[in-house]
Amino acid sequence: MFTGIVTDIGRVDLVEPAGDTKFVIASSYDSASIAIGASICCSGVCLTVTDKSPEWFSVTVSAETLACTNLADWAVGTEVNLERALKVGDELGGHIVSGHVDGVVEIADISADGDSLRFRFTLPDDLAPYIAPKGSVCLNGVSLTVNEVDATGFGINIIPHTQEMTTFGKARAGDRVNLEIDVLARYVARLAESSALKETL
Repeated sequence: MFTGIVTDIGRVDLVEPAGDTKFVIASSYDSASIAIGASICCSGVCLTVTDKSPEWFSVTVSAETLACTNLADWAVGTEVNLERALKVGDELGGHIVSGHVDGVVEIADISADGDSLRFRFTLPDDLAPYIAPKGSVCLNGVSLTVNEVDATGFGINIIPHTQEMTTFGKARAGDRVNLEIDVLARYVARLAESSALKETL
């Protein structure tokens, strides 16, 4: 379990395709505190540490994960938002994030909005019911608040601090981004769906 508060920007140092794909990610994390088998959220995807050294850790990614996320776009040099797993007693600064990606959206546009940047994202029809103004979403592992939603997509403001502390400071229109919907939105939508079904019976 995670919070969507990024604590390091890693870098892909090795991509090794095989039956599954191995990624070696350079990080400033203290590797002595990372157990083999630990979960780390990597740009929104919960991945298991399979090896480590003082300067890096490695993860193994299945073909299913590559197909359902933007990890297939990763190459040597790709920067990755990182977050260690939440511990009991940690401050919950963002919102509850599982690291299970619901879909991949595209950055449609980036424009200046004061000192912030206004991002517009595409929105697949199957995920549209779960995105609401002022609601939370996790994009590439970052907990963010939705500004507006319409038929073509949704908008989010990213403040200078978030630009500096995450990969969004270097993002470009056309980039593919991992989206995880808010777990509360998922259950509210499910309850509404169940209620509607009962009314038709």
